[in-house]
Formats: sequence, structure tokens, C-alpha cells
Amino acid sequence: MSISEPIPQSATPVAVWSQVDSNHAQVTLSGVVNVYSLAGIWTQVRQQQDAWLQQGGGKGQSLSFDASKVGSLDGSAFAFLIDVEEAQKKAGGQFEVQGLDPKYQPLLKEFDPIDSLFPVPTSKPKNNFVVTAGMAAQDLLDDARGLTIFIGHLSADLAWSIRNIRQVRWGDFVNAAVEAGISALPIVGLVAFLIGVILSFQAAIGMEQFGAVSFVGPLAALGIVREMGPLITAILLAGRSSAAFAAEIGTMTVNSEVDALVTGGLSPIRFLVVPRVLAGILVAPILTLFADVVSIFSSMLTMQIYGIPFINYYNGMLSAVDIEDILSGLVKATLFGVVVSAMGCLRGMQTGTGAAAVGISATRAVVSSIVMIVLVDGIFAYISYRTGF
Repeated sequence: MSISEPIPQSATPVAVWSQVDSNHAQVTLSGVVNVYSLAGIWTQVRQQQDAWLQQGGGKGQSLSFDASKVGSLDGSAFAFLIDVEEAQKKAGGQFEVQGLDPKYQPLLKEFDPIDSLFPVPTSKPKNNFVVTAGMAAQDLLDDARGLTIFIGHLSADLAWSIRNIRQVRWGDFVNAAVEAGISALPIVGLVAFLIGVILSFQAAIGMEQFGAVSFVGPLAALGIVREMGPLITAILLAGRSSAAFAAEIGTMTVNSEVDALVTGGLSPIRFLVVPRVLAGILVAPILTLFADVVSIFSSMLTMQIYGIPFINYYNGMLSAVDIEDILSGLVKATLFGVVVSAMGCLRGMQTGTGAAAVGISATRAVVSSIVMIVLVDGIFAYISYRTGF
């Protein structure tokens, strides 16, 4: 006989249900009670018990287990006993074990009280509107406080990096710049090309009604250079690079690598955040210039449909766009690069415990970056309105 095969059991059931009267019943165990001999019997006894409890209403009904004829039993026998006892007590009845060999009593006592194995599910009370609003406000204040502290530390460490250029981790800077810059060129180019086409088409539809299609090129080029190029590039960096920074630093936080840096006397912001923020400052203007060129080129191609030659588009663009507009877009892109990279690093540093926390941090990084991009863009628009820059 193979070792893996079960031991043959007798034809007599190891558990027999017998009902004395409407308020008393008994389950008699005999022979070898294990996972093989209980197959099928377990379900049958439970069905008989449920039918008996339904007839008597459960209250005052007593069920006893007679284990005096048991030869041996294993863990499945105790699981069977606990299942029957739980159903009996849940219905409000009584349960008793009789004749169990003393050597099995210590194992049975480990499951006492049985209520601890089947805790009563409790529903968490719902907070009212005032409590929910207060908790949301508190979370917002805590997040603003953490953001303020992080900005202060980052500003100090960026100033430190200017004074101590050789101590900056330039290897991490290059890796982050390549990942956030060169690797992002295809998606930035694709989106910028589509933005140029869509912007030109939509503007030409309205301008054509007034016979002013020739003004579409200068307007589109001005909008791309000052607003659309930096904004689209920043949003793509938020969805791509900011999430990557958050996931990378978040994984280090979960693995206690950030705590190890602190224990070793190293600043996590100088070690992890500064190289990535410097990379964001470098690649954001470069990607913006690339997006501007691609969008303007696609806009030129689109205006060919309306009979506007390249030279006319080019001359109109030169008359509408000057170096100040380009610099305005690049300054805005630089600010966006700082915001995107810093928010990704911040959410990574705030990662909680567990694998799911890394995904949550990546999501929060993208959302926070987009919100900060809109906020910075609004502030910059107001400054441009007041200063003309």
C-alpha cells in the first residue's frame, strides 16, 4: 500500500446522529475519526442538526457528543466538533462532549472559548457630515504641513548642492535625466504632434467663418510656445516620471532602505530627492522645446489643407512670437519640472507599509503633481498679466 493512500475505513459511519426527543439529540463517534472517515458524514450530520434545530427553535435544545468509543482522531475531528458546537450555540442551544479520552482534553481546551473563533461581525458606525468634513480638513492641513516642511528641506538642500557640487550624486542625476528625458521623447513627440494638429484644426474652423485663416498659424504658435507646450509636457511628466519617482522611493521606504540612510547619518533628501529634482529641472525645458517644435511643425502641415504655405506660416509666426514668449514658456516649464519631480519624491517618502502602499503613492504623486501644475500655471498666468512677461 502506498504511503499517500488513505487508511481503509469500515463501512460503519464514524459519526451517527440520533434524536432522543425534540429537545435532546446525540452524535456518537466511534472508530478512527479522521479526514477520510468524515468525508460525507460531516455534511450529513450538519444537515440533520439544522433540521432538528429548525423544528425546535434552538432555544433549550441540548446536543451531546459521545466520544467514548473513539479509537483515534485527528485535527479534522476537532474541526467537525467545533463546527457542530458553533451551530448549536448560535441557535441558542447547549452542547456537551462526553467520554473523550483525557489525552485529547488539552487539545480541545485550546479552542475554548469557541466564541473567539467566530467573532461577531460588527459594523463600523458611519460618521456624520460634520465629522467627515472635519477629518478631511485635518488631512488637508496635515498634507499642507508636510508639503511646507518638505519644501523647506528641499530648498535648503538645493542651495547646499550649489555650494557642494562635487558631493551631489551625479550618477543618480544622469539615470533620472535619461529615464525622465530621453525615454519620454517618443510619447512627448506623439502627443505634441496631435496637439498641434487639433489646435490648428479647431482654430481654423472658427477663423474660416471670418476669412481670417491666415491668422491661425501665428495664434497657434503663440499658444503652443507660451502655454500648450509646457503644460502638455508637464502633464506627461507627471503621469510618467513623477509616478516612477514615487514608486522607486516608495519601494525603498517599504523595504526600510530610507530608514537605513537616516541611521547611517545620510540625508534622504540629499541622497534621493536632490538628484531627481535637478534632473527634472534639466529635462523639462528640453522636452518643452522639443514639444514646441513638433507641435508647430504639425500645425504647419495642417494649415497646408487650408492653402497656407510654409513661408506664410513662418513669417506670421515670427511676427507673433518673440524671444520673450519662448523664455516665458521655458521658465514655466522649469517650474513644472521642479513641481513634478518634487511631488513624486514627496509621495514616495510618505509611503506607508505594504505592497499596496507603493501603488497608492504613485497614484497620489500623479494627482498631486497635476494639481500643483494647475496651481503654478494659474499663479504664473497672473504674474504674466501683471508684468507682461
